[in-house]
Amino acid sequence: VLGCAVALADAKGLGALTMRSLAQELGVKPMSLYHHVANKDAILDGIVDMVFAEMELPSPGGDWRAELARRATSARGVLRRHPWAIALMESRAVPGPANLRHHDAVLGTLRKAGFSVPMTAHAYALLDAYVYGFAVQEAALPFGPDSPPDVTASIAAQISPDDYPHLVELATTHAMQPGYDFGDEFKFGLGVILDALAAALP
Repeated sequence: VLGCAVALADAKGLGALTMRSLAQELGVKPMSLYHHVANKDAILDGIVDMVFAEMELPSPGGDWRAELARRATSARGVLRRHPWAIALMESRAVPGPANLRHHDAVLGTLRKAGFSVPMTAHAYALLDAYVYGFAVQEAALPFGPDSPPDVTASIAAQISPDDYPHLVELATTHAMQPGYDFGDEFKFGLGVILDALAAALP
């Protein structure tokens, strides 16, 4: 049931996920779903936990920068596959075991690195804001990694270089160049954050 719910949300968006649509996908009557799940909230709790289960866990006690970079990169990849999940990730009042394991592992990695409890809270909030925010921005772009020069050229053609010289400069000398991929910005930004966190260690 939960696997089908994830597939339905992936294909049609979270708004399309209802008990009726899920039952239709499964080829059963809606009432029969209640033999497996209590209600739609239980389904949402379950699919969020499935998304967390796909993310790689950092290992407390390892190289904290490498572990958190691996975790952030994995989380971004998972959210690219399931963009609907971003709005739900931190909203569930009944977190599942994968969700709890994930949070505990990130917290443990930060604490083992030497961050205080308050600084651990700051660091975790900062990392998640960056990962989730980047995933939202990436999902909203009107192009994928194979198409930015064409789409950017089309957009740039509508912009006057006299009125918006910096936009045109960025588009023509950077975004429209062969090999450009907006996703490459993720690694740069993550590095800036990890550098700042390293500087904050006692």
